[in-house]
Amino acid sequence: MTVSKTAEKSSEKSGEATKGRKDAPETLPEALQLGELSEQLGYVLKRAQLKVFENFLRCMASLQLTPAQFSVLLLVEKNPGRNQTEIASTLGILRPNFVAMLDNLESRDLCARIRSTNDRRSHILVLTDKGKAVLARAKKLVATKHEARLNELLGQANREALLGMLSKIANEF
Repeated sequence: MTVSKTAEKSSEKSGEATKGRKDAPETLPEALQLGELSEQLGYVLKRAQLKVFENFLRCMASLQLTPAQFSVLLLVEKNPGRNQTEIASTLGILRPNFVAMLDNLESRDLCARIRSTNDRRSHILVLTDKGKAVLARAKKLVATKHEARLNELLGQANREALLGMLSKIANEF
């Protein structure tokens, strides 16, 4: 194996820089004080969403599905023959982002766009056989890992109450 002279010199310098230093344990900085931010519902909702999405992504790593992709596949399954504009609108996904997501799902052979017979400018979305199989596996993972963890954390009564409150915000705010 050959090592460049620059890499050797850099390695020597970093080694010299640590010579003579005491191995004092590093102290971690004190956590930032959030103040009023910790009482802001929007902030706390966003932090919770990030944690939920992180867990979802870990659970779905083997299938390489994001929460948005999973949502699209679920809606396409439950609403056969609906067009891509309706699906995107229901999920609140902007058209350019949705087109890119569909391109990805199509390239993975999970769904297909078919020109509508009623409106040739429109495309309906369908799941492929592979898409149905992946969605079935994803639903099992969500139920047994992701939602199960949330249910364990919250309990059934709190889960139902939280769903109700979040639905109220989503529908009425």
